Amino acid sequence: MSEPDPDTMLLTVFLRHDQTQNLEQLQDRLDGADWWHGFPPEGCEVVSWVVAMGIGQIVTLRLPASKLNAVNVELERRAWGVFGTDFYPTYDFLPVRERLTRESDERRATA
Repeated sequence: MSEPDPDTMLLTVFLRHDQTQNLEQLQDRLDGADWWHGFPPEGCEVVSWVVAMGIGQIVTLRLPASKLNAVNVELERRAWGVFGTDFYPTYDFLPVRERLTRESDERRATA
C-alpha cells in the first residue's frame, strides 16, 4: 500500500439532522443553498457518504490541508440551518492495522 500524501488529510464531518423540520423542508433549504453542487468544494474528494439513522449523514473527505478553510466556509454557507455539524480529523488506519497484524504474527511465530 502506498504512503499517503503528507499534504493531504482526511476529515470526517457529522451532519446532524435538524429534527424540527421534515424532509421536504430540509430539501428545500438545501436546494436554496445549492448544497448538492457547492459541497464539498472543488479539490476535495468524497471518500464516503453514509446515512446513520437517528444521527444524520457522515461524510469523509480527502483534501489538501490548504482546503480545510474552504470546507468550513461551504458548510457555514450551505449547511447551517439544515444540519448541526461536528468535525473530526481522521486517518486511514487500515495500513497500520495490516502492519501491526504482520508484526504480531512474526512475534508469535518466534515465541
